[in-house]
Amino acid sequence: MNGLKRHIVNFAKQEDGAQVVEYALIIAVVSIGLVIALSDATGGLRSSFANLVTRITTCFTAGSTCT
Repeated sequence: MNGLKRHIVNFAKQEDGAQVVEYALIIAVVSIGLVIALSDATGGLRSSFANLVTRITTCFTAGSTCT
């Protein structure tokens, strides 16, 4: 029983998964920033990004289907 308690405590102390999530969020924010920054340089990218935002908004709207 004492071994099980030790394993649970060790599992609760592990933060490896949290670090992976933090890195993924940083990469996502940097990627969105790059898309926005580069959209000023290229006009076609702006419409593509707007289309992406519209599609994501549609997916999160209640009662709609994602395409």
